[in-house]
Amino acid sequence: MTAAIETQGLTRRFGDFTAVDGVTMEVPAGTILGLLGPNGAGKTTLIRLLLGLLAPTAGRGRVLGYDVVREGEAIRERCGYMSQRFTLYHDLTPDENLDFYGRLYGLRGRALASRKEELLAWAGLRPYRHARAGALGGGLRQRLAFACAVLHCPPLLFLDEPTSGVDPASRRQFWDLIYDLADGGTTVLVTTHFLDEAEHCDLLGIMLGGRLAAFGTPAELRAAYAGEEGLDRVFLRLAQEPAT
Repeated sequence: MTAAIETQGLTRRFGDFTAVDGVTMEVPAGTILGLLGPNGAGKTTLIRLLLGLLAPTAGRGRVLGYDVVREGEAIRERCGYMSQRFTLYHDLTPDENLDFYGRLYGLRGRALASRKEELLAWAGLRPYRHARAGALGGGLRQRLAFACAVLHCPPLLFLDEPTSGVDPASRRQFWDLIYDLADGGTTVLVTTHFLDEAEHCDLLGIMLGGRLAAFGTPAELRAAYAGEEGLDRVFLRLAQEPAT
């Protein structure tokens, strides 16, 4: 199976601080990869490296076959990205936000109109299409930001703690949307600090202090570190181990 993401020793330092420390991984296309870790673990910095928004201090990486240093623009054109803060224009309606992002991605006319209608229905936003985005609840804004990120049908989607600050029902609905995309062949990298969300991923990377402390399926990590006791035990054991 073709790899959507490949890194070897990917590292980023800011002065004396190492934000991402020697990350090596391979993510097959069509996989849901979860990056689990506390705030400050390096998850967001790693995403920015993979998108070519930051240059690595050391190591190398390829995303969708493109080099993260030399071909960042090509990577960003082909990926979707939903940041921790939903990147919406709150004075615009869902209709207008989707129009704006569609034009940024080069969609026009019937292609844009058709894709917009498809996403409004898929994300359950049709009843709110003419409301101001800033007046929507957190779960609805989350789904709108998600729709904007996938408007151009990217083969790879980065979601940076997309469910922080929303209620459990909205989190469940959001994961249903992720599953729909993955079933269609989209590769999804999602960062989270929710252990229950990590269980929904095909592959899981646990990040601590900038390091990829463990990488594998949730079942493999439980078997290697905690028997059948759950990811909370895995995370606790890894957090207690000294950095190597």
